[in-house]
Amino acid sequence: MVDDEKPALDELAYLLAAEPRVTDVVTSSSATEALRILQEGEVDAVFLDIQMPGLTGLELAQVLRRFRNPPPVVFVTAHEQHAVEAFDLRAVDYVLKPVGASRLAEAVRRVASTLDGATESAPARDEAQVAVERGGVTRFINRCDITHVEAQGDYARLHTAAESHLLRSPLTTLEEEWASAGFVRIHRSLLVSLTHVTEVRMDGGRCTVVVGPRGEELVVSRRHTRELRELLLASRTVGP
Repeated sequence: MVDDEKPALDELAYLLAAEPRVTDVVTSSSATEALRILQEGEVDAVFLDIQMPGLTGLELAQVLRRFRNPPPVVFVTAHEQHAVEAFDLRAVDYVLKPVGASRLAEAVRRVASTLDGATESAPARDEAQVAVERGGVTRFINRCDITHVEAQGDYARLHTAAESHLLRSPLTTLEEEWASAGFVRIHRSLLVSLTHVTEVRMDGGRCTVVVGPRGEELVVSRRHTRELRELLLASRTVGP
């Protein structure tokens, strides 16, 4: 556990030590000291603050990625604006302070799943098909090929890498029925498939995601930005 603020470090170390899956907690008050500890011996995971004097938590995480066997990293921070960078660094989790015991327990569970190579949290391949009509002909498309869905009144336009199809169904219905398949709302008129998100971009507080092989950029509303970041981190980092 790395944090330059001693009260926060002590509290987080106490919460971690209380976790049944945690056998030993080593603390460090700086990223530089933590790097020395990590070079001397292996650890199972690093719980890391971001904003620290000298070497920052993000910079330490970049160094750790060069290790032959990099440990899973969980960022524990009071600043939510670094979530995109954490996503790029393949962090296992991004926990916001103040941290409760249940939230930290979830982070430990994700670390354990990563270390064990568990696949129970990884979504199974989506085998569902969607019936769409065009010119009096009914076609069946694979739901797993749909990158995003756009509201068009009482209809929804389904977008794949190659084409789009109009479905007689409102977006709210698809949001509810397809949530288990990884479709989440990013805007009042858009659902996106998490599996097709290839990039998250932040520019002046404006968040967008890039989907599909054509690199289509979609705007994420402010109210959905934080939830989307958390879902993307969870979907990308749990598992082998």
